Amino acid sequence: MRRAGGGLVTIIVAVVMVVSGCSSTDDVRRQAGQDRSSSGAAAGPSPASPLARYYDQRLGWRDCHDGFECTRLEVPLDYTKPAAETIRIAVIRLPADDDDPRGSLIVNPGGPGVSGVDYALAAESVVSEAVRERYDIVGFDPRGVQRSAPVACVSDDQLDVLLALDGSPDDAAEEQSIAQEWRALGAGCAARRPLLTAHVGTRDAARDLDVLRAALGDRRLTYLGKSYGTYLGTTYAETFPRRVGRVVLDGQLDPAASGPEIAAGQAAGFQRALRSFLATCVRRSSCPFTGSVAEALGQLSTLLDGVDQRPLRGEPGRPVTQALAVLGVAAALYDEGSWPLLIRALDQAERGNGSTLLALADYYADRGPSGRYTTNAIEALYAVNCLDRPESTDLADYRATADALADTSPIFGPFIAWGSVPCASWPVPPQGQPHPVAAAGARPIVVVGTTRDPATPYAWSVSVAKQLESGRLLTYVGDGHTAYRRGSRCIDRLVDRYFLDGTLPSTGTRCR
Repeated sequence: MRRAGGGLVTIIVAVVMVVSGCSSTDDVRRQAGQDRSSSGAAAGPSPASPLARYYDQRLGWRDCHDGFECTRLEVPLDYTKPAAETIRIAVIRLPADDDDPRGSLIVNPGGPGVSGVDYALAAESVVSEAVRERYDIVGFDPRGVQRSAPVACVSDDQLDVLLALDGSPDDAAEEQSIAQEWRALGAGCAARRPLLTAHVGTRDAARDLDVLRAALGDRRLTYLGKSYGTYLGTTYAETFPRRVGRVVLDGQLDPAASGPEIAAGQAAGFQRALRSFLATCVRRSSCPFTGSVAEALGQLSTLLDGVDQRPLRGEPGRPVTQALAVLGVAAALYDEGSWPLLIRALDQAERGNGSTLLALADYYADRGPSGRYTTNAIEALYAVNCLDRPESTDLADYRATADALADTSPIFGPFIAWGSVPCASWPVPPQGQPHPVAAAGARPIVVVGTTRDPATPYAWSVSVAKQLESGRLLTYVGDGHTAYRRGSRCIDRLVDRYFLDGTLPSTGTRCR
């Protein structure tokens, strides 16, 4: 369940691991020669720094879509060896409508593994018209993702097998089997591009973000990050606090939380969202469940327990396993606009037909009708997550977490607990430990939290707003994952005011 991006994080697929190495921050600042002054067109390293050529590069823009321009940003693969191998980051922008634009607003949809280029192409829905008028809207595919030195680990057929694996093993033999199957993912990444596999974490992506800021000609970063994009934002703010401009983090991940703590938070979040969905469902004649919310939860659990023994009909040669069915349910909980489709999917499933649940799962995983995955989002998600945060190598720890989370969420808990097992055998060691982020010296950072967010529980936004020295919490009382531009005029108005004139939401502001 844990792609925490503008979509879901696969329930069986990955835990949201969101921390970069705290021990490296001072080294990063020293190497980059961080400019702490308030003057200068685009702060960067000193001219003598080996990184200067990256910060000083001129971007060659070309028309690439209707009204959009594209380019490539060159960055070092390994920032400790800036004269060695380089990679190129795909960048896109929609120029501002204003004759005197304020600068660039860089947007990131989350994931990790989701394309920022594709996100920027949807700029009309991502940000308001007023913001588009004043800012160039810029998106980029982070390193390892889609168009930017993409990781490639397994074939499409292999990925099909992995996503369908049992996410709630019943005994030690099943646990060993799952762990062994997932081992192939990391081994495939390392075999194809070993050096890249070691350098696709959030710590390096944050440094790429600073190079992009400078190449765009902006002295400070203006940024909208959603879900995992909030972790990229806090990592940036911790590393380059004096280069923070107007930053909004929507659907916050908590960098101080451990893997088990994140799993517990998501289990509670998805359970809360599921109860909210079922409260709506049982009031409709089309709902396959009846009675109270508690009774509906029991009926859904019975349905999915049955799928563990007897998969649903899906498509030829591809039955709908319990893992795919649970993934389909979770995918629909990200946006209450998908709830009518989920009602229909569950009604079909009660009759043995899992085709709509499979379609929901495939939509999340970017699997096309032909059987080909249209992006590398799942592979990139693991490649980033397993670098960002340590996970246990002992299957007994996963079993203990699964047992504990089953009490919180019988349906989602075990899947979330086992979701990070690929990292138990990841071929590259993690780069950091969970720790709070203060970003001392940064300008105000607006943290937007949704009270019934399934993937990034509201408590994480509250926590991070307190951790940040300049954090300001803005609350949306409602359902769904993230809040800005999802239907709340109150949230949209306050976020826009901050981007446009720097006005912070009042302390304690709650929107509906």
